[in-house]
Amino acid sequence: MGASQRCRSSIKPPSYASLLFVGTLWLLSASMTAYACPNNCHCTDRNGVVVQCTSRNLENIPPNLPKDTVVLLLSSNQIRNIPKETFSDLHHLRELDLSHNAIESVEVGAFQGISESLRTLDLSNNHLSSLPKDTFAKLHARVRLSHNPWHCECSLQEVLRELRLDPETVNDVSCSTSVQEEYVGQAVIQVLDSGINFCNFHHKTTDVAMFVAMFCWFTMVTAYIMYYIKHNQEDARRHMEYLKSLPNTSHISKEYDTASSVF
Repeated sequence: MGASQRCRSSIKPPSYASLLFVGTLWLLSASMTAYACPNNCHCTDRNGVVVQCTSRNLENIPPNLPKDTVVLLLSSNQIRNIPKETFSDLHHLRELDLSHNAIESVEVGAFQGISESLRTLDLSNNHLSSLPKDTFAKLHARVRLSHNPWHCECSLQEVLRELRLDPETVNDVSCSTSVQEEYVGQAVIQVLDSGINFCNFHHKTTDVAMFVAMFCWFTMVTAYIMYYIKHNQEDARRHMEYLKSLPNTSHISKEYDTASSVF
């Protein structure tokens, strides 16, 4: 047997076990890349990724969340704003907990991309007083909005009309302030169920504002016209006094005729 034949015979093809080990390492590496967990958060894979970021002193929603996230827990942080398209890549997200933060605003389109998949959204115990009309457009989730300092007026009524409020917390969505002081402290749903329409108050307020503006405009125009007339009368009076102060033209004419006859 030649040297080349002995060399070839000494090289054995990889065994099934080694191939399986390499394949497992590759899948594990790919899985870790796909499910890279944000800093300060804890992630577990249970039929989808559960991202636990509760009580981590976060001021913003973590970027680059795993795309297969099904549960995202962000409660008890210091988040103030939910920007547009924040969760647009999380097409499998079913539960989103943003309770006990300092959220003051939610931009239109914040839940774009998850409106179909999301089943539970918790925004309770934040600093929300109002929301844009289309904040929850096409959202099918059950939403918690309790324990926020809501201002009861037309836009809030329009937002609530499009939502599925969580029935267990619906009576805790109350008016901290209102276009009508008598509703402060009352549950928003109870006020609306009683037949109150905040949008009517809005229209009435607009009508009153327009009336006041028109009245002010009319008053200004009237005052200008009166001033103009008075000013013209004063000018006419001064002009008449000036004319009266001039020498009598007929008397001058007679003296001129007398002088002419003498000459």
